[in-house]
Amino acid sequence: MDDGPAFDVLARGCPSRTTLEHLTGRWGGLTVAALFAGSLRFNELRRAVDGVSEKMLSQTLHALERDGLVHREADAGSRARVDYELTPLGRAAAERLLGLIRLVESRMPEVLAARQRYDEGRESLGGR
Repeated sequence: MDDGPAFDVLARGCPSRTTLEHLTGRWGGLTVAALFAGSLRFNELRRAVDGVSEKMLSQTLHALERDGLVHREADAGSRARVDYELTPLGRAAAERLLGLIRLVESRMPEVLAARQRYDEGRESLGGR
């Protein structure tokens, strides 16, 4: 049985690279992580992802929706309401991403110590 084309994220022209960028980019990863808890409206999501601009959040959501990771649900009731939630594919990706986030958060003392050692070493070389 043919599973279709093989994808290689390390290959320049592979479409999987773009999806990986959408997921792991600054705002994509944070947006997916925020949506893991459940459906959010745009402004709720903007508050959850501290520091993201309206424009960047909108662009991020469009990219994630196009990749099939986020579902946008518009309710044209008396007051227009748009909710965003992860698709099954988005949830699977978010679970893995959250594992990485938890690892980074739990190991930050080591990261901060490494940064300090690095910076002190650079200073002793005259800032080179």
